[in-house]
Amino acid sequence: MKLNKSLLLLLFIFSVSLVRAQSSSELKRKKEAIQREIELLQRNLNKTANNKKLTLGQINALNTKIKLMQDKITVINSEIKNLDNQIHENTNTVITLKGQLNQLKKEYAAMIRFAQRNKNAYDKMMFIFAAKDFNQAYKRIKYLQQFGQYRKKQAGYIQGTQKDLNYKIVVLDKNLKEKSSLLHEQENEKDKLGKNKSQQSAVLSKYSKQEKQYRQDIATRKKQQAQLDRSIRAAIAREIALERKRAEEAARAAAAKAAAAAAAKARAENRPVPAAPVAKPKESSGGYMAATPEAARLSAAFESNRGSLPWPVAAGSITESFGKHKEGQASYDNAGVTIQTAEGAGVRAVFNGKVTKVGNALGRYYILIKHGQFFTVYQNLRSVSVSAGDDVTTKQNIGTVASSGDVPELQFQIYRGTAAQNPAAWIAK
Repeated sequence: MKLNKSLLLLLFIFSVSLVRAQSSSELKRKKEAIQREIELLQRNLNKTANNKKLTLGQINALNTKIKLMQDKITVINSEIKNLDNQIHENTNTVITLKGQLNQLKKEYAAMIRFAQRNKNAYDKMMFIFAAKDFNQAYKRIKYLQQFGQYRKKQAGYIQGTQKDLNYKIVVLDKNLKEKSSLLHEQENEKDKLGKNKSQQSAVLSKYSKQEKQYRQDIATRKKQQAQLDRSIRAAIAREIALERKRAEEAARAAAAKAAAAAAAKARAENRPVPAAPVAKPKESSGGYMAATPEAARLSAAFESNRGSLPWPVAAGSITESFGKHKEGQASYDNAGVTIQTAEGAGVRAVFNGKVTKVGNALGRYYILIKHGQFFTVYQNLRSVSVSAGDDVTTKQNIGTVASSGDVPELQFQIYRGTAAQNPAAWIAK
């Protein structure tokens, strides 16, 4: 019974430790991912450090970096909490194993004392021959044999428990060292965060001095962005109109074919020829005419990948989110997300589709890709490697990112028909 309980306890501890280890490894991966984003933003900030003129990209990069540093401290706190739980569990296990070891040693010592008192072979023989009958004598022989085997097993249990105890003491010591290292890392990150907040205060002070010019620059840039977004929506609307026209023509052709077949059958059967049906293509859920079966499958596949689409750049950080924003008294709408990335980074298609437009605005390229009833937009490209009409595949390189105010950033948008979607809800976390 005691052995079974001990085994069940160790099995439970092992399963809990495995879950903790998985959780710790996830936290470690998350922390490393955050650190990569911080380093990327810092490289961009280092390149623009000597710029006298403040840009929106710089401010967004600094604000995002501070938020990421706070996120990293939160992850470290979670790691410390996990370790505290592990230390508590391992300490309890060490205490339990020590108690079991002491009990096993006491039982073993009692057996040894009993064996010492009865070590004389004459005494054993007397014990056997003193039996009332042959059956009892046989049982006494078996008892002596089992007693010897049990003593050997008990010695094995002691050795095994001692081994488990030594292992748990080593793990506990490792936990304590790891916690000490994390506490040191936490202090370093807090110190860095404090310095970055001081830098943020200096930037805001610089902003207040250049506020008028800064607001004018933002207003100009956002006006240009709004014009570009309108032209992209117009391009999408034209593509929808073409799709509707193609659907109407296909419906008319199908109706004419059906009417001709019905008329031929009526004449053959000497019946009046029925009136031709009015051709009406079906409306799709996207608000325009139903696409071809291939396009419908592409739409369904795109939608089924919501939350797991690859990023349009291999590495980057979202510095401006989707939706409404306010700068001073002015407010503006971001139809997508702004992603800061490395200088000269390649831009990738996030899903299979067809390039419907490659345009140029303000000395920068943009690409519109159709995925059934969905569209993805890639703005602020320095160069492009695809043309209108090209079929593209997931993660295919379609161009390179340009810099906005010396900061390399991509404006990425997703539309369902002409309705803008939040890309953060579609791309992988």
